[in-house]
Amino acid sequence: MNNQTKKFFIYTRKSTDDKDRQVRSISDQLAELKELAVKEQIEVIDIFVEKQTAKIPGRPVFNEMLLRMEAGEANGILAWHPDRLARNSVDGGKIIYFVDTEVIKDLKFSTFWFDPTPQGKFMLSIAFSQSKYYVDNLSENIKRGHRQKLKDGIWPQNAPVGYLNDSDKKVIIPDPERSPYIKRAFEAYGSGKYTLRQVRDTVNELGLRSRKEQELSVSNIHNMLKNPIFCGLLRYGGEIHEGKHEPIITKKLFDSVQEVMMRKSKPKGKGLHPYLYRGFFHCVCGCFITTERQKGNNYLRCTKRKNPCDQRYVREDIITSQIQNEIKKVSLPDDWAKWMIAENDKDRQSEVQSSTLFVQNTKDEIFSIENKIEKLMTLYLDNSLSLEEYRDMKNKLVHQKQLFKEKLSSFEQKANNRFELTEKFLKLNITNVKLANDRTDEENLHLFKKVGSNFEIKDRTLLFKPRGAWKTLLDSEFGGGNALVSRLRRDPISASKNDFDFWRRGRDSNPREAFAPTGFRDQRTRPTMRPLQI
Repeated sequence: MNNQTKKFFIYTRKSTDDKDRQVRSISDQLAELKELAVKEQIEVIDIFVEKQTAKIPGRPVFNEMLLRMEAGEANGILAWHPDRLARNSVDGGKIIYFVDTEVIKDLKFSTFWFDPTPQGKFMLSIAFSQSKYYVDNLSENIKRGHRQKLKDGIWPQNAPVGYLNDSDKKVIIPDPERSPYIKRAFEAYGSGKYTLRQVRDTVNELGLRSRKEQELSVSNIHNMLKNPIFCGLLRYGGEIHEGKHEPIITKKLFDSVQEVMMRKSKPKGKGLHPYLYRGFFHCVCGCFITTERQKGNNYLRCTKRKNPCDQRYVREDIITSQIQNEIKKVSLPDDWAKWMIAENDKDRQSEVQSSTLFVQNTKDEIFSIENKIEKLMTLYLDNSLSLEEYRDMKNKLVHQKQLFKEKLSSFEQKANNRFELTEKFLKLNITNVKLANDRTDEENLHLFKKVGSNFEIKDRTLLFKPRGAWKTLLDSEFGGGNALVSRLRRDPISASKNDFDFWRRGRDSNPREAFAPTGFRDQRTRPTMRPLQI
């Protein structure tokens, strides 16, 4: 390579892994590489410094360097050793591939010779394989060392809160500052008089902090009380080992804490009545509504946990009656629902027929583009097109093909979904007013959950927000409970067109025919069949 064309990047890396701290420091690497650049008369374009292990792909600085090399900013890399560049098969393969494609025209190392020949690339691949083997072997050695330490009763990782690492004896010892708080937490919870939250608040007030001097959370306290290391046992990988460190608490205290935790985590006894609306309603003040039994009746009342609340209690059967009334308002008569399902099926068939032409035309366009791409390839192989012309024309065709494919997929999905959602809604409404009373309270509650959201109780009255198609039906007042609907249900055929103004269907944005044939005397007054969102 001509000296004038030697444009190199310097790449230095130092892993942050504990077992990899014996490699040369960044400053040492830079000093040697700069000296080598002067000696070889190399122009250094930029210097990349990375502090991350190379045993897994995805190093941001390394990837940025390769992207800039692809852009032609440099054509060589200076590094201390091949293991600085890669210790995994993916990154090592990238380097060799870039050498094959001449994106990288030269590699220079302080402690390794490389030449861009078959023999040189073979030796480089061996160096990368050795680097990967070193990392894999190191990981296995660390695991083996951990297993041996556990057999010897030594904790193999950083000491938990309450202990300190003794670097001389290679064991953990009780932290004189934090260990008394740990013992206090076990004693408090083991008494059964305190919750995890209360224990957390107590030890935080006493001054117990994490390694980063942060207050402990409830989950931190829970994990701490479940950890047997404080009573002299080591739990690692799901296995318990006997430890040689000094315990902070006794095994008896640890066992009593586990019993208390197990007792508190058990489900409530069978004697507790399974209230129907437990956790379902909120009060207008924002608190949950709870249920309690008094004099043979269930009453719903605000828990008043956040703020004082003046809302009064209400009997459960009154709320149940209100739920039944709300369900009636969104109930359709059986014959109407079935008729609308049949009409929806007719519209689905009509849509299928009208959309067949669109689908076929789109598929024809995609097939035509594929043929054009094949012809472009033939022209390029015949040297009728340059590589740049071929790529430009092919890219445009590929973009067009993708647009057509997305258009086709979106059209098919929307066409199916709108009819399926409408049918789902109508089938759910195959009911009448009487069924709202015939259902069990549990069945009515299950249906009511689908009708709306934000269920609240205010002044002994049920409040909620209807959603989707249920809101449309409720706003139209076409559900049960008013004289107009009763008359329409008795004789829908003779109804006037004004009776159906709120459900009248007009033209949509993509009309196929003005109005499909219906059983109504005036075609414009059939109930709407627009897609309903559930």
